[in-house]
Amino acid sequence: MRITLWVRPRSGRSAVGGDHGGSLVVRVQAAPESGKATEQALRVLADALGVRRNQVSLVSGRSSRTKVVEVDADDEQLAARVATLR
Repeated sequence: MRITLWVRPRSGRSAVGGDHGGSLVVRVQAAPESGKATEQALRVLADALGVRRNQVSLVSGRSSRTKVVEVDADDEQLAARVATLR
């Protein structure tokens, strides 16, 4: 399942929740340098979805706040989980 994310770096705490123009909001404490915020966003998302980090891969948006990720898990369960996070 593909999910569009809106990443907010340098947040007070790392968390997943909310909607920004149809994208799931992922807040991370890391600064947007050398891919640190992106990697932390993928880890935080995996944790929020209850999957392993290696099941979440970046499709596009390596240096953008808007990212598209692919999650390798049951689509029905993921869709339900994402709906509760929005």
